[in-house]
Amino acid sequence: MLLPLKNIFILTGAGISAESGIPTFRGENGLWKNYKIEDVATPAAFNKNPRLVWEFYYERIDKILNAKPNNAHIALNRLVKSGENINIVTQNVDNLHEKAGSKNVIHMHGEIMQAVCPNCGAIYDAAKADRPLPKCKKCDSMLRPNVVWFGEKPRFLEKIYKLLTNSSIFISIGTSGVVYPASEFYIIAKESGAKTIFLNIEDLHIRTDQYFLGKAAVLLPHLVNKWIEHDGILFN
Repeated sequence: MLLPLKNIFILTGAGISAESGIPTFRGENGLWKNYKIEDVATPAAFNKNPRLVWEFYYERIDKILNAKPNNAHIALNRLVKSGENINIVTQNVDNLHEKAGSKNVIHMHGEIMQAVCPNCGAIYDAAKADRPLPKCKKCDSMLRPNVVWFGEKPRFLEKIYKLLTNSSIFISIGTSGVVYPASEFYIIAKESGAKTIFLNIEDLHIRTDQYFLGKAAVLLPHLVNKWIEHDGILFN
């Protein structure tokens, strides 16, 4: 069965950015290596020690400034442009999808390259914000990283659930999908009749229509080329 490149829901996670040198949250060289989560990634932590929180995020902002999108990001942009109603939802807070040319990416965990005023909602370029403690130019309140912290609700969930229930194909790339609410995205899509595809460097032992084991930057360009050439994705 050949399904057209239409109504595709793409979920990307830390794995796709790791291939561009962005540390994942966990692991030997993970983002939390020198920090405790409760000290830098909760509203309470920011209220207690905003300087430490901004120090943590500036380290990552500087890494992302110099990071380049890899072949997986570039391939996804090609796929979106080649089909109809293909949506990228990312768990990542970096801007590598945008650097690859993708538009209207849904950042469910926020965007680290932005600083936001919790008082008036003004948004600023975090990389250009005054360090170490940036302030809002409109109301003089202290800015915070425009990301979702632990204990806060992921963004755009209503839109995401609508896209899931209307999707024909669900593609998961570089994410374990075990953290709520992303853990239920695959289930919602499958129960809504979507075919499912997973790409990961580890075997997640999940029941899916297609599974590709390996690095997204290696696998995805070939897959996207094939899908575009056939004007669809072939399923058994």
